[in-house]
Amino acid sequence: MKVLVFGNTGMLGKDLISTLDTKSYDVVGIDRKTLDFRDLYRIPVVLRDISPDVVINSAAYTNVDLAEKEKEIATKINRDAPGEIAKVCGEMKIPLLHISTDYVFSGNTNRPYVETDETSPVNFYGWTKLEGELAIKSVLQEHLIIRTSWLYGKHGKNFVKTILKLAREKEELKVVSDQFGNPTWTRDLSEAIAKIVDMIVNKRRKIIWGVYHFSGLEEVSWYQFARKIVEYGKKYDAFRVKNILPISSS
Repeated sequence: MKVLVFGNTGMLGKDLISTLDTKSYDVVGIDRKTLDFRDLYRIPVVLRDISPDVVINSAAYTNVDLAEKEKEIATKINRDAPGEIAKVCGEMKIPLLHISTDYVFSGNTNRPYVETDETSPVNFYGWTKLEGELAIKSVLQEHLIIRTSWLYGKHGKNFVKTILKLAREKEELKVVSDQFGNPTWTRDLSEAIAKIVDMIVNKRRKIIWGVYHFSGLEEVSWYQFARKIVEYGKKYDAFRVKNILPISSS
């Protein structure tokens, strides 16, 4: 069985490739150099050439701040490309797993979001990701949209790597303490996706298509997360940092 992974060189994509490789699938990774999502006309060509049994889209425009300036690029990558992938998947009868984000919500709640909560993004990045979800839903029944949050892992840029770097360089760190989320290890998410692929390919159970949330179990603030990172990192690295101070996001 052939599994196609868009975004195979990203933080999640690299773990997806290595995880799926252990499951004896024929895994094909597509990076931005091979297929730039801004070239929408090439998406059908690539999909028909590879002819996969399952498609996973972990590619995205993820720079939240820059998306406010590069709106056209962010829209093409996060909305138009997933919609085109879903359209072709529908024509070829291929299931699609698409990675989305908690940014489709406003964040103005004191409880964890569930799949049935109303979406209300507060920035352009969140809007493009929500539009991507809607584009998929409008053309493809056999889809799974997996919303996740606060991703970190071995590959790519992420909060854990940033804090470890700063802890080596600075004696004092100031970290926001009034924003909360559930850090999600890319390896955990990759394993979950691999299990879903197994259920699809081997038809082990009926798949309920739609939207699902996946994140780490523990809710923390950025400040609490930073403290845990430094506390753990001290066992393996030499840090300059002596104080980690909580600050407000406003």
